[in-house]
Amino acid sequence: MEGIKSIAITGKGGTGKTAVATLLIKHLTKRFPKVLAIDADSAMSLPYTLGIKVEKTVSDIRSELMGSQQARQVLLESGPTKMVMRNILAHGQGFDLLAMGRPEEPGCYCAVNDLLRYGIDTLIADYDVAVIDGEAGPEQLNRRVLRSIDVLLVVADMSMRSLETAAGIIKIAQKYDGQIQVKKAGLVLNRVRDDKPSREMLDKVGLEVFGWFPEDKALNEFDRAGKSLLELPPDSPCTVAAEKILDKIFSESEN
Repeated sequence: MEGIKSIAITGKGGTGKTAVATLLIKHLTKRFPKVLAIDADSAMSLPYTLGIKVEKTVSDIRSELMGSQQARQVLLESGPTKMVMRNILAHGQGFDLLAMGRPEEPGCYCAVNDLLRYGIDTLIADYDVAVIDGEAGPEQLNRRVLRSIDVLLVVADMSMRSLETAAGIIKIAQKYDGQIQVKKAGLVLNRVRDDKPSREMLDKVGLEVFGWFPEDKALNEFDRAGKSLLELPPDSPCTVAAEKILDKIFSESEN
């Protein structure tokens, strides 16, 4: 596989995909000078785990465009759409963050999706790598927010139901329909204790495993205290696990 530009993370709700995304971003900023983080989940959890404040989202831009003529004129006069997207980026240490925000009305994502897709397409070329924290389940794929994903990581816990959900997401991802292309997809297990997955269990769902995150007391304490997971110590079990997963991803891309 050619050089990796995009890593998307999804999975069944509650499996910890945003924590996984955050830990990958933590290590990617050490490997690359320009990292783009994209919160494509309307729940907007990524800014909290990254410890960064988002002033404006893609959804806010859409609202301004659909609002008064005066507001729309001011927005458009600020420059091309790419520049407008750049102006709403939040800046962290070693990365920028683009947040989708919440939809304009219950159940309606279309206009926000279109703007987010454009934002990703126009911005990603300016970065070494992008990490996308997607919606839970297959929604991010169904909504076609991304045109192409180099690596799709599906997060699952140790339950069979979670593994089967992950298998379903990857099955959807592998059906290239001309609208979204997933070049490589696999599983990341989270909150693994002593019940490491049996070979029989993994063979049943038929998924490649990129690695797993152990149950981490430090991460749980940070999460409960609302502290940024970027501040986890380098010897934290989950911090070490994230680096191993990236080693696997990028070593395979070089072969």
